[in-house]
Amino acid sequence: MASYIGRRKFLATLGGAAATWPLAARAQQPHGFRRIGVFIDLAEDDPEGQARVALLKRGLQDLGWREGQNLRIEYRWAGGEASRMKALAAELVSIAPEVIVVSGGPTLAALQQETRTIPLVFCQVIDPVASGFVESLSRPGGNITGFTNFEYAMGGKWLGTLKEIASHVARVAVVRDTTSTASWIGMFGAIQTAMPTFAMQLNIVAGRDAGDFERAIDAFAKEPNGGLIVLPAPNTIRNRQAIIASAARHRMPAIYPYRFFVKEGGLISYGIIPSDNFRRAAAYVDGILKGAKPSNLPVQQPTKFELVINLKTAKALGLEIPPTLLARADKVIE
Repeated sequence: MASYIGRRKFLATLGGAAATWPLAARAQQPHGFRRIGVFIDLAEDDPEGQARVALLKRGLQDLGWREGQNLRIEYRWAGGEASRMKALAAELVSIAPEVIVVSGGPTLAALQQETRTIPLVFCQVIDPVASGFVESLSRPGGNITGFTNFEYAMGGKWLGTLKEIASHVARVAVVRDTTSTASWIGMFGAIQTAMPTFAMQLNIVAGRDAGDFERAIDAFAKEPNGGLIVLPAPNTIRNRQAIIASAARHRMPAIYPYRFFVKEGGLISYGIIPSDNFRRAAAYVDGILKGAKPSNLPVQQPTKFELVINLKTAKALGLEIPPTLLARADKVIE
């Protein structure tokens, strides 16, 4: 026991230098336990964040890894606050987990600055090649691999779906997070490219907190026939209630990237189920714990998308949902 306590003190003293240790050294956990990290960009009390962690743990359990029995999990929750991510990333790396599961681009970028050796498995990065995280999707190289959450073709699909559910919309504002810069440029470009097909005016609504989003949407809503496309990002998710409430206050149709926006009062969503990527990530964690290298694990793209409609919100907005759209919906909330 004394030698173990001494080793713990040694780890604490070295701190960030742990990121450079060989994988085999980091794998020597006491009593047969293996240690992984989980870095989430949401707050710990956010139901969506808890759903993501729950599915990751379920996936790990299916592969024989059980927290408290043969696995230790170190959690860090950034709460969408970019100012905290660097410190939390450094703290997590100093513990020297064998692999870290990461949510999105900002948390991954913070970790990338702290370690080039600990394997990082991301679950929600839109364009990991353009963002500089991996060399290619098929052969990531380095210590990073994972699962993307969108393809740029979604931009046109969001526009088309918004126009289908609210044909009067002539002006569209893309709601973006000012702290997420790398991925939004490609998504905005895809939306911009599709705009001529729908003959609508394109605008940008940007913010990083609830007040920002509310003021920006209020300003956009001063002219009629507006609609919103809300992009996936830490602060649009963190402040989703403010965005949803602003859209409702102005009786403005909006399309969101994920189902949980619609469950909480949004009109319609079209995208993946984010927590499902965390379930899929369990297989990569299992492989890495058994010796696989992240550089040889291809980045996987989404294979399933879902369309969700909130009929109560549609009624409040005075919208009649076309039967063809209802027939395509994967889930209808009444």
